[in-house]
Order: sequence, then structure tokens, then C-alpha cells
Amino acid sequence: MNKTLINDLGAHAGRQATLCGWVYGKRSGGRVIFLQVRDGSGICQCVVEAQNGDVFLSAEKLTRESSVEVTGLVNVEPRAPGGFEMKVSGINIIQIAGEYPITPKSHGIDFLMNHRHLWLRSKRPAVIMKIRDTIIFTLRKYFHDNGFMLVDTPILVPGAGEDAQTLFNVEYFERKLFLAQTGQLYLENACMAYGKVYCFGPTFRAEKSKTRRHLTEFWMLEPEIAYAKLEDVMDLAEDMTVKVVEAVLEKHEEDLKFLGRDVERLRNVKKPFVRMTYTDAANNLRSAETKAWLEKELEHDKAKLQDLIIKLTSLEDQHKTAKNAWQVDKLTSEMHDIKEEIADLDRDIQNGPEHIKLAQEFEWGGDLGGSDETIISRQFDKPVFVTHYPKEAKAFYMKKDYDDDRVVRNMDMLAPEGYGEIIGGSQREDDLDVLVERIKEQGLKPEDYDWYLDLRRYGSVPHGGFGLGIERLMTWICGLKHVRETIAFPRTMGKIYQ
Repeated sequence: MNKTLINDLGAHAGRQATLCGWVYGKRSGGRVIFLQVRDGSGICQCVVEAQNGDVFLSAEKLTRESSVEVTGLVNVEPRAPGGFEMKVSGINIIQIAGEYPITPKSHGIDFLMNHRHLWLRSKRPAVIMKIRDTIIFTLRKYFHDNGFMLVDTPILVPGAGEDAQTLFNVEYFERKLFLAQTGQLYLENACMAYGKVYCFGPTFRAEKSKTRRHLTEFWMLEPEIAYAKLEDVMDLAEDMTVKVVEAVLEKHEEDLKFLGRDVERLRNVKKPFVRMTYTDAANNLRSAETKAWLEKELEHDKAKLQDLIIKLTSLEDQHKTAKNAWQVDKLTSEMHDIKEEIADLDRDIQNGPEHIKLAQEFEWGGDLGGSDETIISRQFDKPVFVTHYPKEAKAFYMKKDYDDDRVVRNMDMLAPEGYGEIIGGSQREDDLDVLVERIKEQGLKPEDYDWYLDLRRYGSVPHGGFGLGIERLMTWICGLKHVRETIAFPRTMGKIYQ
């Protein structure tokens, strides 16, 4: 049997082909059955006519997610998914699926996440996973084409790379080790050997956070460059981000629209990005202009909430009098979406006064919180670099500024539209004595990092890099509400799914 993928049907127009897949949907139109068959590459409408006898009887037996081999003539049909349909001449049933728990009606997010292993087959998660694949491919190609060597770094590590309070403990042959928070410390040594390097793999943070931006296991891409300063690191992050957004727009514009993403906002992601210091950001948060803008936004949200409540009431009235099943399902889906939007908006309104208060009372010296990052990033239509944070708020390996030793030469890149931090990086401390002092200041043991300190003993040079969280990048690009949708099997503090 020569199998054809659905996304290759264009090459078989006017000819016979065989698809191997699963029944995604089914509807009857008298003496015709329309099957939607998916195979992972796409969805094809397959038309089965009653005159085909046994083939028609086989189609009648099929349930959602039944596995089948379907053979037929491929025809051009602009109205069908993908622009082609198949006139079926043969069906080979592999298995009749049992009653599928995910139905065409709307389900709550908790239900869907608890059935994540099955929900992956639906169109929305499939679209998101395909965009993830494109993003990762583009990133790997970008670094390969720009002379970076891939270096795989350990997942089992002896000490903290970031905050020691967010380490996961692992018993390792009667010795206590940890799951890696970052590959950076190893990568710094590798860059002294190979110049420009990067790693890409899973990282772990035992952070007790239930926000939309946090996972306990996530994937991070980290480049490191020898003979580089902070400005070089920001230039790299900026160029890389633009290339990724361009690639997603080129290949997935329709997918983004299906997700409800405003693609015009992504078209604004051009160089140069906004750059401001931490001190500028603190002044921005405390300014009277920001306060007035936030209060205006809060009133706008309240008015929008009332409009949504009125719309929901109208839909509920229509739902009570709906007679056709398809109308009931359509109204149920619309009501579910509006209820979720109302819940999100209500939460924002409830939190709004506190976020305004926190911004107005922001004190120089603390790290920017999630609400602070949201406020700053909502003011711009492209990413924002915030640089030169107070040293107490950042990791021991970040280099002190040349002119102000209160701050370090670091940057966080905030995605626009309120999505917050997606990249964090810095110029690394290349002075051995200063680095040992910083390790001690943060309550860590220099002997645990002796191997890391060697690169400052043997040919130390200015160098730097950053970490890019793939899931946060995707949340922004896809316009998603929660980071948990960006990875096939998310790990959060509250739940480990399948």
C-alpha cells in the first residue's frame, strides 16, 4: 500500500490515493456520508455515497477517532479543509473506537487538561504544537547558520544556577543532586573552548507559583558568546526574535488567526526594540502618567465586562428556545467562551487597584514583579529590553556595571501586550575575585563552583548570553492566555497530568 499524507494531496489531484488516519468528524446528508479524516499532517473531507454499498455500510459504523485506511479519487474542492476532498471507493477499518470522551460541544479547560493525552488530537492543540515545531526548527537553524555549536549540558547538577530556593532534589547514588535550572554555567566553559555555543533542553524550577506564566518543567534555549558584552547579547536576542516571528507569520498566518491572534500586532515586531534601564522602568511605574493610564484602562475593562454580561444573557435566552441540535451546540460553545472571557476580565478588574498601588509604591532595589512587567510591556507594540538591575535582585554570575557597582550588566526582554519576560540574560562576571565574593554574598559555597571558576583562572575574557523560555515565547506569539497550552504534557505545581 502506498500511503499519501493529507498535506501532500495536491500532488495527487485527479488520481487515486490512500489515506491512513482517524475519523475526526462525521455527518450524514441523506444518501451521502461526509467523513473528516485526520492523519497528523492535516484534515481531509472524504465523501462516501450510498451507491457504494459495503463501503457506505462501513462508513456508517465509524465512530469518532476510529482508525481507518481510506482509498478514493482526490478532487480539488476549495470549500473543503485544505482545498481537496476524496471521493471514497474503499474503507479498511482498523479499529472502531469506543465512545470518545471529548465531544464537539465545549468542555472546560480543567476537563481538557485532564484529558490532555486525547485533546492533543483536536485542532487547537494540533495547531499550537505545529507552531512550536516551526519555532524550534527556526531557532536551531538560526544558531547553526550563525556559527553557533550545539553543546548538550547536564540535567543532574551539584548546585544552583539561579535561586537555590527553587531547586528540585534528586538522590544520586546516596548523594544529593539537583535538576538543572539552566545549562548556563557549563555553557560558559564551552564558549571558552568553541567561541559561540548554545544548548537547548528541559530545565526545572521548584517555584511555588500558580500564575499563567509558570511551569515547573520547561524548555530553554541558551546561547553563550566569548568576547561579548551586554550590547552584543541584546543585539543577538533582538535579531533572533525578529527571525522567529517572521518565520511563524510566513508559515502559520492562518493558524494564528484560527487561534484568535491579531497577526498585525506581530508584524510590528521589527528592529530596533525598545531599551530602558531598570531605573527608567521604576520611574515609569511610579509616574503620574502611568497611574492615569492604568485607571483609564480599568474603567475600560469595567465597561467591557458589562457588555459581555449583556451578551451572555442574550445568548442564554436564545439557548433556551433553540430547537436544532447544531444551534444548541453553537450557542453552548459561544456561551462557554464568553464566560471564560468574563472570568478573566473580572479577575483583572479585581486585581487592578492592587497592581496600580504596587506600581506607585515600587521601590528601587527589588526585582520587577509579574504585574510590573505587564504594565511596562503593555505600553509598547514591540519587545522591551530592561537593563541594569540592582545586583541584589539578580544572580551571582552577572557582571557589575563599569560605572555603577550597585547594578549589574544584565537585561530582561519583555514581550509586548502585557506578556512579560521571555528572555533573561547578562554579561557574565569575568573577574575571579569579584565572582567568588558574589558567590559568598548569596550564601553559596565557592568550592561547589570550583570547576566554574576555572574559566576565570585560565584565559578569562568578557562574555555573555541569555536564556529564552520556549513556552513563554510561544504564549506571546500565539496570543494564548496560559503557558500550559504551549507544551504537549505540561508540568505545573498543582498537577502532573499524564
